[in-house]
Amino acid sequence: MRAASLPSAEVLRELGLPFESLECVYERSRNFDTLAKNLAAEVKRRAAEGDVVYCTDGGVTEDRAAQILIKQGAEVLEGVTKAASAAARAHLFGGYTAVSAYEISEKKLALPLIVYDLDDKLLAGDVKLLLADKFGDEAPALLLNEEGERKIALFEADRAEKYTPETALVVFEIPLLEKKRFDLDDFITVMRRLRAPDGCPWDRVQTHESIRINLIEEAYELVDAIDRKDSARMQEEAGDVLMQAVFHTLMEEEAGNFNMTDVLSEVTEKLITRHTHVFGQDKAAGAEGALSVWEKNKMTEKHQETFSDAVNDVPEGFPALLRAQKIAKRTEKGGFADAYETAERDLLAALEALSAAEGRDADTALADLLYAAVRLGRKKGVECEQALLDKVKAVQREYTAFEGLVRADGKDVNALSDEEREEYRKRAKDV
Repeated sequence: MRAASLPSAEVLRELGLPFESLECVYERSRNFDTLAKNLAAEVKRRAAEGDVVYCTDGGVTEDRAAQILIKQGAEVLEGVTKAASAAARAHLFGGYTAVSAYEISEKKLALPLIVYDLDDKLLAGDVKLLLADKFGDEAPALLLNEEGERKIALFEADRAEKYTPETALVVFEIPLLEKKRFDLDDFITVMRRLRAPDGCPWDRVQTHESIRINLIEEAYELVDAIDRKDSARMQEEAGDVLMQAVFHTLMEEEAGNFNMTDVLSEVTEKLITRHTHVFGQDKAAGAEGALSVWEKNKMTEKHQETFSDAVNDVPEGFPALLRAQKIAKRTEKGGFADAYETAERDLLAALEALSAAEGRDADTALADLLYAAVRLGRKKGVECEQALLDKVKAVQREYTAFEGLVRADGKDVNALSDEEREEYRKRAKDV
């Protein structure tokens, strides 16, 4: 018998059948994994001395030690599982998810859900917090124990007076419109409903082209929330970016090209195959080493046999400054001059050329100057796009302060002398 305290042990006592408890194995086991292995090893040792029956509560599929013994060829006499017993008491007559309270953090959970082995109040508290985060505090539930059943809201799951190995928690299915917490499947269900023939007239008529700009706008709004360090806004805008990705995916699903599983499969596989220093045999020293492994694997996956392939793969839709930095990085990896002195020399030469250029020559000279500046910035570890954005914001703040100071003195910003203008600008920098 696994433990003398189990209800099944009491049945054996009532029948007058002798048994030996294996509770001594618990004392020398560090965790539940080693406990299962130690129990199985002890049963196997006893079996070498003669016939032995290993008894446990519930079904063998709910007992890790029994699972090990079955794999080793033990004969099975199955009983009613704890999950099946709980399902019958809760009147669940269809599919459900069942999991031990001790393994709940390792499993993928879905409603309706049965959690058995809820034999401790602290454990019940941990289970409640995990489930409430996923399904909501008010999710309808049923707490089952030896004394009967009690309907509860999920937040009450750790408020019973007594918890035993027979205690179980059943969390029922929740209609979509009554949910307080949603997962990706719920989100996609709502989006499909909006695109359905009887869904939202606006959502139904949208195309990739008609909402293309929305993705750019939402991405910039998320970036703005990040810059502001506004967690609440980040949460909102991340959802909006996700909505755009799902929207485009559903359009392709309707056309029979790919679906959300295809999208998630590809991005997950990409994370695995490009992080061969984590999931494979490559080694990476620090962030730069990891980036090099990523770039190497990326070229392999995209069948980029030359550096030109990588250079020409930079999206044309990138802002010019960002695209320039990406191309500068890839051309330099492919053998273009990349010394700091070369970038500095080219910048000075471009500046000199721009000073003397006119007309279309000035366009070319300016382009040379900007590209040289990008190369030099990259050598300094600068994200050029962000650096320019930061400068623009600084100019906005400085000018606002400048104008405020001028107007406070009752003056016109366009009627200042050179000396006054310089003085106000100096003061604005200190505001």
